[in-house]
Amino acid sequence: MKIAVEILRVVNVLIFTLLLLQSAMFAWQIVVAWFEVRRSRVRAQRADPFWVLTSDITLPVSLLVPAHNEQATIVENIHSMLSLHYPEFEVIVINDGSTDRTLQVMVESLGLEPMQRVHLLAVQCKKIRGLYGSPRHPRLLVVDKENGGKSDALNAGINLARYPLFCAVDADSLLDHDSLLQVVRPFIEEPDRMIAVGGRIQIVNGCTVRAGQVVETGLPRQLLPLLQTIEYIRSFLISRLAWSRLDAMLIISGAFGVFKRSAAVAVGGYSHNTVGEDMEIVVKLHRYHRERNLPYQMRYVPESVCWTEAPPTLRLLRRQRTRWQRGMIETISKHRDMIFNARYGPSGTIGMGYFFLFDLVGPLVELFGYVMIPISFLLGHLDTNFFLAYLMLTFTYGIFLSTCSLAIEMVVTRTAKVSDLWLLTLVAVAENFGYRQLNNIWRLEGIVRFLRGEKGWGQMDRSGFLKSTVGEKEE
Repeated sequence: MKIAVEILRVVNVLIFTLLLLQSAMFAWQIVVAWFEVRRSRVRAQRADPFWVLTSDITLPVSLLVPAHNEQATIVENIHSMLSLHYPEFEVIVINDGSTDRTLQVMVESLGLEPMQRVHLLAVQCKKIRGLYGSPRHPRLLVVDKENGGKSDALNAGINLARYPLFCAVDADSLLDHDSLLQVVRPFIEEPDRMIAVGGRIQIVNGCTVRAGQVVETGLPRQLLPLLQTIEYIRSFLISRLAWSRLDAMLIISGAFGVFKRSAAVAVGGYSHNTVGEDMEIVVKLHRYHRERNLPYQMRYVPESVCWTEAPPTLRLLRRQRTRWQRGMIETISKHRDMIFNARYGPSGTIGMGYFFLFDLVGPLVELFGYVMIPISFLLGHLDTNFFLAYLMLTFTYGIFLSTCSLAIEMVVTRTAKVSDLWLLTLVAVAENFGYRQLNNIWRLEGIVRFLRGEKGWGQMDRSGFLKSTVGEKEE
C-alpha cells in the first residue's frame, strides 16, 4: 500500500507539473501573439492592398484547388476564385479521380475544352488523364487525373503551375476578395528569404454568402460551431501568431497557404500516404533549409482570411479531430529526430518540442489526471482545499485565456459586434465544461487509430454554404 501511495503521489506531481507548464505556455503565447499582431498591423499599413494590386513587384500566383466529389459547389467556388482582386494569377483545379459528376459539371458549366500544356514532372504524382481550358475563362486550367489523394493532387498542380508562387486552397473554402493581396505581402517585403506564408481560417457558419463572397459576417446559430469559433480564434489566430513571431511555425493550413514553388519542389512536394500533408510539408521545409544552413522565413498573416465550414455534428467533428491528430502524429513520427534538436533551431526545440509534449503526450496526461486526481482525493491523499482550489483555478484560467484571445480578435478585425463578443465570452466559459474534455478523448482516439495503422481521410459531409445541398468529400 505504501508503494502504491508513493506511485500515486509521483504521478500526481508529474500531472500537475505538465499542466502548469502547459498553462504557462498558453499565457506566453497570448503575450507573444499580442506583440506580433501589433507588428503585423504596422506592416499591413505600410503595404496598402491597392499598392500591392498595382505594384510591378507583386509576384504572380497559381491557385491550386484539389477537388474530389465536389459537384455540389465546385462551379461556384471556381467563379469565386476567378473574381479575386489580384494583378496576375491562374486557377488550377485538380479533379482527383472523382466518382461523381465533378468533371462533367465543370465542363458543362464553364465551357471547358481539351487543351495541351507543356510541363515537367518536378514532383511525383499519379497519371494525368487530360487538361481542359475555357475561352471564357483564360485564367482557368482544369486537370483530370487518377485518384491519389489530396497531396497527390497538389503535386499535380505544382507540376502544371506556371508562376513562382502557388496557393493551396480547399475546394470547399472561400477566400475574401483581397486575401491574396494580403497574404503575398511578406513575399514582397522579403523576396529572397520568404518561402511560405499562412492565412487565417475563419468559420463561415452563420455568415451570409452571395456570389461566392462573404457579404455579411455572423456567428453560427448552433452550439457546436460556436464552440469551434472560440477554438479557431485561439488556435488559428493566437498560436499561429506566436509561432510566426518565434520562427517556429510548423503548420500552414491546407485550406489556405502560399508557398514558393521552387522551395516546395526542392523538398519533393507534398508527401503521399498521410492525412497531415499541410503540416508535413512545412516541417520538411524547415528541415531542408536548416540542414543546409539556407536563410529562410515563414510568416502568418492574420488579415488574410479564408472561410471554411465547421462540422455541425459531433459525428463529423469527431472524424475531423481524430484525423487531425493522426496527421500530427504521422509528421512527428516521421521527423522525430527534430524534437528538441537545436540543429533545427526554434522549429525543433520549440515547435516540435511543443507538439510532442502538449499535443501528443499532453492529452494522455490530462485524461489520466481526470481519473487519478479524483481517486487521490477520494482516498484522502489530496488536500480538499487544494483540490477545490485547483479545480477553480483550472476553469478560471481557461476562461481567462479564451477572453484574452477574444480581445486580440477584436484588435485584428475591429468589426466585431458587442453582442457577438458577449455571446463568445459565454461560450468561452461553457467550453471548459465538457467540450475541452471531449476533444481530449478524440485526440486519444486519434492516437489509437495511428497505432492501428489507419490511413485515408474517411468521408466528410458538407451542408454546403454556397448552395442548399449536401456534398461528400472523400479521399
